Amino acid sequence: MDGHPVTRRRRILLRIMAAVAVLGTAASCSGNGFPGTGSPTPTTTATPTAAGPVTAEISQFRDNYSKQIIEIQLTNSTGSALTVLGAELNSPLFSAVIAWPAHSGGIVLPPGQTKSLPAPLPAPECGSPAATTGPPGTNAASGGAPGTTAFVSLRLAQPPGGGPAGATTPAADPFGVLARNNAEMCLTGAASAVATIRLAPDLEVAADGRTAVVRLLVQPHATDAADAGGAELVIDRIDETTLLAEATQAPWPRSLTLRAGGPPQEVRLGIRPARCDPHAVAEDKVGTLLPLRVRVAGREGVLKVGADDQLRGRMYDFVTTACGRQ
Repeated sequence: MDGHPVTRRRRILLRIMAAVAVLGTAASCSGNGFPGTGSPTPTTTATPTAAGPVTAEISQFRDNYSKQIIEIQLTNSTGSALTVLGAELNSPLFSAVIAWPAHSGGIVLPPGQTKSLPAPLPAPECGSPAATTGPPGTNAASGGAPGTTAFVSLRLAQPPGGGPAGATTPAADPFGVLARNNAEMCLTGAASAVATIRLAPDLEVAADGRTAVVRLLVQPHATDAADAGGAELVIDRIDETTLLAEATQAPWPRSLTLRAGGPPQEVRLGIRPARCDPHAVAEDKVGTLLPLRVRVAGREGVLKVGADDQLRGRMYDFVTTACGRQ
């Protein structure tokens, strides 16, 4: 026994617990982490507050895949409307904050409702391939790669009854949007160091209108003697899309190796409609993005080569006509 009566020991224990609770409350209220509000700007190593008036999740709409634009989805968890004047997503997978370009007056979040704020991605932090791509199937709220943290800093309009002018909240990423975009952007950068790959704007349609040929143009970058043969890109295969499938008369290449300093190449790809339902063209988002399965500089993944506006329109016309003749 320590010599204190039981009741006295209980009083001492209760005082200690109360002191710890006060310190915890003070720590959770210290600073909102948004520039211009009197608190330090958050960095990618900062620890966000665990709770706040708004919860955040990361998503991406299919028509923004090729534009590197994501959605910061905010949900108002309070019983009153909130006005968001600014939102910045922090992730060590990118070289700068991912900022929503707020318009004048911000955006109103009604109680219990979710709104999506489009935010363009800055340059990725690539580092080593293993450090940025993460393991297959990674989709944690941490941003997709082990040891990383993604969180959103908000600037809020002062409500009439008072309240915080800012908030910082963890950003859940259940589909691994940040890790996927980082991996794709880093892969694109590594591939572009070897060659420029694009689709020619014209489309060669067969006489019967049922198939066509699209041309993949490859322009390797020049290299000096010291680097000759050192940089190469391997196209293992090309995947079909929701709109376009491989035509047998001009099969798509397998195991095509491109080297910096090599000659230009033209690859002819025979295409046919992948589907002919009424929604094939009307609802298309990514059907004119050709997915190339590539390996380059220790990375491997899908390199998406998109059609320009002229070719996209011709592809849509071709699919519509070809489907009508089946």
